Amino acid sequence: MFKLTAKALACALSLSIAGLAHAADPITIKFSHVVAENTPKGQGALMFKKLVEERLAGKVEVQVYPNSSLFGDGKEMEALLLGDVQLIAPSLAKFEHYSKGVQVYDLPFLFDDIAAVDRFQKGEAGQSLLRSMEDKNITGLGYWHNGMKQLSANKPLREPKDARGLKFRVQASAVLDEQFKAVRANPRKMSFAEVYQGLQTGVVNGAENPYSNIYSQKMHEVQKYITESNHGLLDYMVITNTKFWNGLPADVRSELETILDEVTVAVNKQADELNQADKQRIVDAGTTEIINLTPEQREMWREAMKPVWKKFEGEIGADLIKAAEAANQAQ
Repeated sequence: MFKLTAKALACALSLSIAGLAHAADPITIKFSHVVAENTPKGQGALMFKKLVEERLAGKVEVQVYPNSSLFGDGKEMEALLLGDVQLIAPSLAKFEHYSKGVQVYDLPFLFDDIAAVDRFQKGEAGQSLLRSMEDKNITGLGYWHNGMKQLSANKPLREPKDARGLKFRVQASAVLDEQFKAVRANPRKMSFAEVYQGLQTGVVNGAENPYSNIYSQKMHEVQKYITESNHGLLDYMVITNTKFWNGLPADVRSELETILDEVTVAVNKQADELNQADKQRIVDAGTTEIINLTPEQREMWREAMKPVWKKFEGEIGADLIKAAEAANQAQ
């Protein structure tokens, strides 16, 4: 009887120790993204990993997968909803099926500059969009800048008529489709990882990207001209699976939120610096001519594309568009 009891106790102790060891396993957060590590998003992901592992050592482990190495931009949202990754930072154009309001960020020539974007995102309207998808199991944690977009092509684009008939790569966004149709160009949906080859082979003739994306993906090697249009925004929303996030221990979640806020400030500060540096690198490479529009030429582009605002006003909401426009005026 004693032997049986001792054996049972030993077994129970063994199970208890195993349970404690299992309980002590760190929470794993897989952070997947589709751009290079030397971009604002790439740097932000690495900064997040570093700070988490400093402050939550033993509690949380962050694994970063850059450059579509785990999931491409067509699959990462599905992976998040299935729980295969815990953090992603898709461009804002990816959210039209989850929140029509987020399409406000794709409207061409809506924001005058990145300072206006900041004011809008920090305000009530911008913050409400972070929470607009929680019924779909998506929680927005913050906005990360990549920068204002420039047009690139293998012919000079100075006036809207210059874009006629060209095939432009676009993200899967109805607004961006209409943006290029407004200037009689042909939008072509294509994943980010395929853009360089698409431009190289002529499947598409042009694209729209901030300078950091153009340089890091070597698009300047296969595009003869870049028009500095600053016509749109390429930002990201850092998102997580709502059930996963709400299921974290309160102290861990609070610390992760604090870290993300710090990283967001750093990423957004560095984004403009990186874009300016990469613009200079493109100039130095000598492969691409950068075209600076006159105020009159830029206004021509704006007038040609502005009807897109009205087309999507019903989906996005007139009040949201007005709030974004109002952000152009510094308080």
